[in-house]
Amino acid sequence: MSGPAQTGMQRLAETIAARKGADPETSWTAKLLAKGPEKCAEKFGEEAVEAIIEAVKGDRERLISEAADTLYHLLVMLAARDVTLSDVENELDRREGRSGIEEKASRK
Repeated sequence: MSGPAQTGMQRLAETIAARKGADPETSWTAKLLAKGPEKCAEKFGEEAVEAIIEAVKGDRERLISEAADTLYHLLVMLAARDVTLSDVENELDRREGRSGIEEKASRK
């Protein structure tokens, strides 16, 4: 294996991309993707709300679990619109070194 080791997020994103053409009867990811981007977005929103609830409650283990679900569903939602994790990482790299206030002001 050459180059830097892949992160768990990168491996997950590749697995999701590979499931795009899989049988929805055998893959949860394929089933979600087959329902379309709107359903994928809805699932991401549900998981994000669940993570928020656990963050407010202060249950660390449940928050970790819900955060993992949220990240998975974010990647599925992105894949449904042909946006890759690399696309998002490139945007983060572009923003690096700028203050959050400066970056947010540049989007107005």
